[in-house]
Amino acid sequence: MPYTVAHCGMRAAAATGERVVASPFAKKLAEEKGIDLGAVTGTGPEGRITAEDVEAAAAGGTAPAPAYVSKMVTATPSAKKLAKSKGLKLEDIKGTGNFGRIMPNDVLIAAGEAPVVKKDPTAAPPAVTPAAAGGDKKAAAPAAPAPSGTTPMNAMQKAVVKNMAWSLDVPTYQVSRAITTDELDDLYKQVKAKGVTMSALLAKATAMALAKHPIMNANYVTDGIQYNPDINVAMAVAMPDGGLITPVLQKADQTDLYSLSRTWKDLVPRALEGKLKPDEFSTGTFTISNLGMFGVSTFVSILPPGQGAIMAVAASTPTAVLQKNGMIGMVKQMTVTLTCDHRHIYGADAAKFLVDLANIIENETMSLLM
Repeated sequence: MPYTVAHCGMRAAAATGERVVASPFAKKLAEEKGIDLGAVTGTGPEGRITAEDVEAAAAGGTAPAPAYVSKMVTATPSAKKLAKSKGLKLEDIKGTGNFGRIMPNDVLIAAGEAPVVKKDPTAAPPAVTPAAAGGDKKAAAPAAPAPSGTTPMNAMQKAVVKNMAWSLDVPTYQVSRAITTDELDDLYKQVKAKGVTMSALLAKATAMALAKHPIMNANYVTDGIQYNPDINVAMAVAMPDGGLITPVLQKADQTDLYSLSRTWKDLVPRALEGKLKPDEFSTGTFTISNLGMFGVSTFVSILPPGQGAIMAVAASTPTAVLQKNGMIGMVKQMTVTLTCDHRHIYGADAAKFLVDLANIIENETMSLLM
């Protein structure tokens, strides 16, 4: 991002103590380490002070050098038009053209979209193999035949069918919320090298929120509500030969993040091999279905038997938002969607749960390490 006059004013304000813009995580970290934020130079968007800036200041005794280099922003006319249509500022986009000029694909990447790949009109047509020309058929491997007719389902697929049929008799509804993941992403970068997985982070944050809302961890029984003593977070995993299974992170609210990650790394390969014990996939009290790795923007999950709610987690993508200072800024957000059993979980219950989950992910990420 270029170093503009606006950024300069932000840095000067941070340096003189007039106005400090810092992430909640950075503020908490600075307080713990006794760092004066007024003396720290922010390297985040719009000069925002991040946790890395505080760590650097604590390690070196001084604030890190400015991350921005003064330069004029140039862009092609089509890139300018595209950026305007997507609500992006050219100053927030990294150019890959000559002398840093911003190209249309740079805008698409900044918006979290796939760049356009143009075909080379001068490229030679694909070579015709002997098999394609009617010659030696052994020269090229034959394409896999397309499925046809009726293929019997395996045991796992049949179990999924049975479970989904059960959900048709349950009155359910959905509630969605966008959650900013900048702080969670920062924490993940710090603990990834220690073996922590994003799945464990999501499970831990969800379990902590469930601890504040027992009704979300409960399930309906005939004319009653069964409150579960443990918070066991199940996470859906697709099987290679069809169907899905939900390995369970038991007592996720009471288990530390590193132990959860080790358990998850043990469960997944055994799940794919069909070697899980019954209590390792059938004791979940709340389920997470995460399709974020596939770039899915939003989706709805079907409620599994014996549970009151399931949460669908979509991809975290760059999003333009109106900040508290009145300026438009870029953050990363993911949409989570709850599917709830309306017989005992009401809309307000789901909404309050999402409020606390968002607060943990956006403002209290340090609590995930406790």
